[in-house]
Amino acid sequence: MLTPMLASLLPLFLLFRISFCQYSSDQCSWKGSGLTHEGHTRDVEQVYLRCSQGSLEWLYPTGAIIVNLRPNMVSPAAARLSVCIKPSAESSGTNIYLDRNGKLRLLLAEQDQAQGKVHCFGIQEGALFIEAVPHMDISRRITAFQYELVSDRHKAGPHLLVASCQPCSDTEVLLAVCTSDFVARGNIRKVDQEEEHSSVTVEISHLYRQKTQVFVSGGVRVRSWTGRIKMPLQCGVRSGEGEFLFTGAVRFGEAWMGCAPRYKDFLRLYHEAQQQGTNPCHVDTN
Repeated sequence: MLTPMLASLLPLFLLFRISFCQYSSDQCSWKGSGLTHEGHTRDVEQVYLRCSQGSLEWLYPTGAIIVNLRPNMVSPAAARLSVCIKPSAESSGTNIYLDRNGKLRLLLAEQDQAQGKVHCFGIQEGALFIEAVPHMDISRRITAFQYELVSDRHKAGPHLLVASCQPCSDTEVLLAVCTSDFVARGNIRKVDQEEEHSSVTVEISHLYRQKTQVFVSGGVRVRSWTGRIKMPLQCGVRSGEGEFLFTGAVRFGEAWMGCAPRYKDFLRLYHEAQQQGTNPCHVDTN
């Protein structure tokens, strides 16, 4: 039998329980525990992540959560965004679906998550419905992944590469110089064929911009940088003579090639656009 004090607190406890099950967060990353679902395995928690990149970690998953990935600013361009997720090598315990108006489509099964492969989908295709897979022992189950929102103009990336093997148009080259995560002038030194992509080793003579440390300096007295840029195998890239202008995107800490014209061709294109006043941004070509 409840004491009068506990009886008076029971409505508050139930209110807390209900509001916790409906908890949502406007942030970049989320970490939760399925232990709060113990005895309430039918609860579905709503999670809202409103950043261009972040992470999710769900310990001891039970029941299900719905993850709504949205940009932090309302814009007509938001409808053209893609979402890419990269599971950690230890991720397990759930199946990940796309949920659009209550219709589920399997995106990533539990047994496939440990491969750590990137999976992308259009933001209009729905939210992520992450459902726990029943296990006798959930103590070692953790679902974890990183996510990034990718705009159409940044097509470079492990699963948005269909167009990147084709030569860029003049307009695409000029826009890439202004909007890419990295822009650098240099040479191709080596190409390694890996299981699912090519790894291009480059030596950079002029670094215009890099979002993260893609290219590492050769030293204080040496004005050169080196780094690796990934490309899909089907592009058939080879090492060779000549200078290139490398542009591209950084996805989950890895550099992926975008437009990469020969530098002399870029110079001609840039100066023509400069004379016509159609350059979208200024580049120091001296």
